[in-house]
Amino acid sequence: MKLIIKLAPELTIKSKPVRKRFIQQLRQNLKIICQRVDSSVQVSGQWDNIHLETHQNLSNGLKQELIELIRCTPGISHFFEAHEYPMSTLDDILEKALPVFAPELDGKTFCLRVKRVGSHDFTSIEAERYVGGGLNQKTNAKGVSVSNPEVTVRIEIRHNMFFLVERRHQGQGGFPLGSQDTTVTLMSGGFDSTVAAYLMMKRGIRSHYLFFNLGGQAHEVGVKQVTKYIWDKFGSSHRVKFISVPFDPMVQEILTKVENSQMGVVLKRIMYRAADRVADQLGVDSFVTGEAIAQVSSQTMANLNVIDQVTKKMVLRPLIVTDKLDIINTARDIGTAVFAEKMPEFCGVISNKPTTRAKLDRIEHEESKIDWQILEDALKDAEVINIDKVTDQQVSEIEWVSEIRKSSIVIDVRHPDEIDLKTCPVSDETLNIPFYSVRSKFPALDQDKNYILYCDKGVMSQMQAEYLNADGFKNVFVWKN
Repeated sequence: MKLIIKLAPELTIKSKPVRKRFIQQLRQNLKIICQRVDSSVQVSGQWDNIHLETHQNLSNGLKQELIELIRCTPGISHFFEAHEYPMSTLDDILEKALPVFAPELDGKTFCLRVKRVGSHDFTSIEAERYVGGGLNQKTNAKGVSVSNPEVTVRIEIRHNMFFLVERRHQGQGGFPLGSQDTTVTLMSGGFDSTVAAYLMMKRGIRSHYLFFNLGGQAHEVGVKQVTKYIWDKFGSSHRVKFISVPFDPMVQEILTKVENSQMGVVLKRIMYRAADRVADQLGVDSFVTGEAIAQVSSQTMANLNVIDQVTKKMVLRPLIVTDKLDIINTARDIGTAVFAEKMPEFCGVISNKPTTRAKLDRIEHEESKIDWQILEDALKDAEVINIDKVTDQQVSEIEWVSEIRKSSIVIDVRHPDEIDLKTCPVSDETLNIPFYSVRSKFPALDQDKNYILYCDKGVMSQMQAEYLNADGFKNVFVWKN
């Protein structure tokens, strides 16, 4: 099988040395990923095209796997499946073209496009007329239509060789991965962070992944799964790391010490401080977020300005002016939407009236209440693994219930501010333990009882139940609203 790979348009306008460097990187990336399917794959080409060739008879499944790998490799505009022959005459081209294209032309209009490079005794237009006329006469084609054909036949003539293009596949565009500096992408597993990660890879930027664990084992497993998926699909030519920082103690500190309306901005600033430190450890000068202007309260321009002031790193925001619907559509295109739709939107803190115009002096006053040793401990306890070592983990199944069972106690895990607004509708007799304290306080409860965790939407309660289950407590259930 022979594939002719066309460079993304931006690569073709680079200066000669830059273009050569980018092509070399793309060839290297293709060789790394394609040899996982076929160790005999050969990648060649220096300027206009990259040729990828395998001499094995691949099964249809392996062939499609190889094509999908190339389709998802950044830096490629499109590529063709082609048949390669030594150049002789136009009659020979027509003879070779008939068995390849005749079945596809049966009963359809067509046009022929010839791209020619080199010195020949005919022009591209003359080749199109001669070979196209022969295909029209010697097949069951409906006829030639230059302006609106049902089938476009493509032939490339390059010096002493010619190629019959059988199928065309669309590529990702962008720049070859690894052609730009390395960064760190903050991953929550939702629509925004996964699309941001994809766009950075598409731009040729190798990225490590940083996850702030606010929701326990279930959240971490979900984020690892979607991160591994997106790396496998678009970035597996380069080894990168996945860093998980346990941030629930930091959230508890914010919830108990910071004024309600300022909590969101304070949390983001602390995350940025942590990201700054992780970036230093990895030797990179930037990090990436999925923030978009005004999507949530912490992402107003005023708030982002205050948040940015805790770091000297470049904060890259590929989604900054992107509509949410466009982000969701992109997630569907790249395959991360199925993960994001199941991923809980866990922001860590919920403010009744969050500030949209944070003031630096006010935020710094609130931060003065923070015990910063908690952040140091979180960074010290961070898990760092190579992304290719992330294995599929199974999250234990937590049982959902819709009635109060005997010897069961309801625990309302909502934030105290939420409880003040609306009492628990499940039972008049409940334990009020905020979600950020459940893990620390649960061991002291009577373990001969069963406990049903409640919150408005079931998200907080499910994650805390997963947390407790991972700690060995099997007497935990989730209330089904």
